[in-house]
Amino acid sequence: MRALLEAAFAPALLEIADDSHKHAGHSGGAQGHGHFSVHIVSAAFTGMSPVARHRAVYAALGEMMQTDIHALAIRAEAM
Repeated sequence: MRALLEAAFAPALLEIADDSHKHAGHSGGAQGHGHFSVHIVSAAFTGMSPVARHRAVYAALGEMMQTDIHALAIRAEAM
């Protein structure tokens, strides 16, 4: 996840937290997919709406959204 986000956005700040332990027993977690929180600050988000920033993060993570991530809380900010 980190490598994909760094490659896509060259962030000034990137914090990733695995929150899966907070969702023990949840159906997505039972399938091995994790719950994560991302805080990312990048010039790449300048001029983008919050929805567009989230879509860009989802696009950068690509297949991981189907194979590894069940839930993703995103805080994406422009510099």
